[in-house]
Amino acid sequence: MESILLEKIGLFSNKISKDDLKPGDHIYSWRNAYIYSHHGIFIGDGKVIHFTRGGGLEIGTGTFLDKLIVSSITNHGGDNPCPNCGGKHSNTHGVISSCLDCFLAGGDLLRFEYSVSPALFMSKLRGGTCTTAASDPSKEVISRAEFLLLRNGFGEYHVFENNCEDFAMYCKTGLVVGRSYVLGRSGQANSVSAAACVARMVSPWASNAIRLCSDVGMRSDAVKVPVESLVARFNQAKES
Repeated sequence: MESILLEKIGLFSNKISKDDLKPGDHIYSWRNAYIYSHHGIFIGDGKVIHFTRGGGLEIGTGTFLDKLIVSSITNHGGDNPCPNCGGKHSNTHGVISSCLDCFLAGGDLLRFEYSVSPALFMSKLRGGTCTTAASDPSKEVISRAEFLLLRNGFGEYHVFENNCEDFAMYCKTGLVVGRSYVLGRSGQANSVSAAACVARMVSPWASNAIRLCSDVGMRSDAVKVPVESLVARFNQAKES
């Protein structure tokens, strides 16, 4: 019964098997009782590049956000490195590479959808599963992800303003919002805004419409930014 309900709200509708994976896919896996999902780019050979924040560098907020942030961390457990990728991921942060099993952390494998219709987008009761934006070719996607990995160049992790879904969506599309290079336009972040509308007694249809208008594929101020320019902008912000 629970699995049927989860399917209806779109949590498992994008579930795939490992055999269906293709290099350049944007994949994700639900964490912490489906409160939050962790996203990354599959680059082939069983490896995923993703954006995270290491447990050793966490700054406690004293709120439920701490659990959300920690849930995005790949943790093999203890001091033992992963036998597949050789990584001890619990103390790393930023853009990292790990094996698929470490990325999934025991969760299901799902593929993020691109170029969905506005009607399909609004039918999803939960954000963070699809976008109306089109994906670039897989070679461009992987190139962006590998460049950001090499430079560890995606800025500071923030659960709402600059998160793993933002990273994966940028790798897939090269899109940012406006001249200020705003990220934080992920489906999960937009779902928070939509939930706030529901709390103010706005209809579910209206809240979904707000989420659709915030989607990067629908925004007239979304622009393509070369990965080199994005990294330079993040470095400039770090130095200022």
